[in-house]
Amino acid sequence: MKGLMCNLKSCTRPNVYAEVPDGGWGWVVAVAFFFVEVFTYGIIKIFGIFLQDLMSCFGESNSRVSWAISICVFVMAFTAPLSMVMSNRFGYRPVIMLGGLLISLGTITTAFTQSISEIYITMGIVAGLGYCLTFLPTVTILSQYFSKRRSLVTSIASTGECFSLLALAPAMNALKEQIGWRYCLVVIGVLQSSVIIFGALLKPIIIKPVPSTTESATSPLKDPESKYDMENEFTHTSYSSVDSGVQSISSSQTNLSQGQGSTEPDSAEIKELGEEEERKNKEETPLKEEQKEESGVSRPKLLDFSVLRDASFNCYALFGLFATLGFFAPQLYVIELSVSRGVSRESATFMLSAMAVAEILGRLSMGWVLNRRPIRKIYIMLICTVLLCPVLVIFTFVTEFWGLLSCSCLYGFFLGTVASSHIPMLAEDDVIGIQRMPSAVGVYVCIQSFAGLAGPPLGGVLVDVTKNYGSAFYSCAAGMGVGALFLGLVRPAKTGFCFWRKRNHQGQKTDRKSNSQGSDDAPADFVEVDMEIDNTPA
Repeated sequence: MKGLMCNLKSCTRPNVYAEVPDGGWGWVVAVAFFFVEVFTYGIIKIFGIFLQDLMSCFGESNSRVSWAISICVFVMAFTAPLSMVMSNRFGYRPVIMLGGLLISLGTITTAFTQSISEIYITMGIVAGLGYCLTFLPTVTILSQYFSKRRSLVTSIASTGECFSLLALAPAMNALKEQIGWRYCLVVIGVLQSSVIIFGALLKPIIIKPVPSTTESATSPLKDPESKYDMENEFTHTSYSSVDSGVQSISSSQTNLSQGQGSTEPDSAEIKELGEEEERKNKEETPLKEEQKEESGVSRPKLLDFSVLRDASFNCYALFGLFATLGFFAPQLYVIELSVSRGVSRESATFMLSAMAVAEILGRLSMGWVLNRRPIRKIYIMLICTVLLCPVLVIFTFVTEFWGLLSCSCLYGFFLGTVASSHIPMLAEDDVIGIQRMPSAVGVYVCIQSFAGLAGPPLGGVLVDVTKNYGSAFYSCAAGMGVGALFLGLVRPAKTGFCFWRKRNHQGQKTDRKSNSQGSDDAPADFVEVDMEIDNTPA
């Protein structure tokens, strides 16, 4: 029984490493993140297989039913700061397990709804909040387990949503034809409850570097220095009077009046006092070390908006805001665009499959490229973002099946490169750094949520006005282009801010040097005065 309790305690304790392990328990976290992707973003992407059933069951239009996904995505992104506040307060593991419970509850209750308004609550709010509490803490703790292989592992693990689009969508579609859409949602909700188990595997990590012994601690000059400090404390003389042998008038008069015999007891008392203070210091140091061990690593702030003062983070957040306009709309309208260009609806469904396969290749390629040394990762993502813009524009000119299929493959590939790296890129020093990532990721995704809510409706409005599905792709290309502009400003903003801080720091150092030089002049004058007085005939 005691062995079982010890094993349970070891499972609940955080993993303590001297440095980032780049493996170890991180591989278990990577597998857990893969399945979290399958049952979060993957389910959101395949929810379109239920749109026709919901429209016919409730007698609603396509736009009203689509608002359920828009609300879900908005709640998922807008409540990102809440998920990071709860993670910093209660830990990642209980928050992820609570999110898995909400996801399963929201999906199962959606199967028993009687109106589209109820689906807005169950699927949009309840499940959307669960997605938020599950996804962001998982990707954050995965980034903490890896340093050199972070980009590669994150890219591989994030292919879970593509796997869901390839394998889970056909399976659920076939199951829906057999048992109906309501029972199919119940089966999906039961599968999503496995997120609770995967959340239990996400052990927190603590990086506690081994303290290195400094030279000053073992230096033989340490004892004489402390001895001189003690002597100066009780005799009120300066270092120059001890080392150079030059004494002031008051000290020389005192020594003359007391004689040589009185100095020996004083030095003995000084030695005793010094030994007592050394004993006190030795007793206090283990207490301080125990307090540090008990406190552990300093807790991050529950909600830290100080990242908004960083110019590079602001540019990166604006990149995420505008680039998100091109993340969702093409997948919603590519089938209708293909049908309007003369492609049969059965053949048009291959566009989504081609996007999914190409997105997997893009994620894996991005992870392999970013894992190479040395490389400036943010520039690679900038190139992929810029290349997305002409691909989105070419969609509007192509009129045949193979041309649309080629554009779908290119779009999926470059979308995979950007989608797999834009959140882990926050951990890079070019943006915000791994130390501030838990606070930055919540603020970043919260800002990004507004584009996720406005992107699909904006494309729909343009389609309704122009009667052309290509207009939605123009809006996506424009948003991606503005996002690429802000992404290109991240690195200059970071280097400019660091240069300004460095120049400020150098100015402060020069001021300190000038002040220290002024203070160093005073003892010299003091010595000269002593020498002049000692040389007088009196």
